[in-house]
Amino acid sequence: MTDDMEDLNQTYPGAGNFTFGDSEALCNDLLALVRAGEKTATCERLSEFDGDPAARPKVGRCDIAMNWDGTPALVIRTVRVDEVAFKDVTEEMALAEGENDDLAGWRRDHEAYFTRNGGFDENMMLLFEHFELVEDLADR
Repeated sequence: MTDDMEDLNQTYPGAGNFTFGDSEALCNDLLALVRAGEKTATCERLSEFDGDPAARPKVGRCDIAMNWDGTPALVIRTVRVDEVAFKDVTEEMALAEGENDDLAGWRRDHEAYFTRNGGFDENMMLLFEHFELVEDLADR
């Protein structure tokens, strides 16, 4: 563990680490959206947490978003968690992710993402996390 990670684990006890997206380019784009204040939510297939329930976002907990290379990028705090079927995601929820201009674009892009990462079903349950930026670690 690097000194930076040790310091972060002391500052944010219980924080989990995660990476946005499934490619370096997407990760970089999503981190930039968080930094710009445009991305205040994210989602993942609920079943992704079956093997590690402790990794589920928890309201009030801080987590560390990593750069693609595994170095820490941002600290976020979860403010709300919803379980919702893909088909029931609202436009408000989709726009909070900051990646698309409308619900149709969100559905198209997320269907492609989930298809690449284990399969897609419009009835699949998502864990939808709303968060706030606590610290941009590029400023350290």
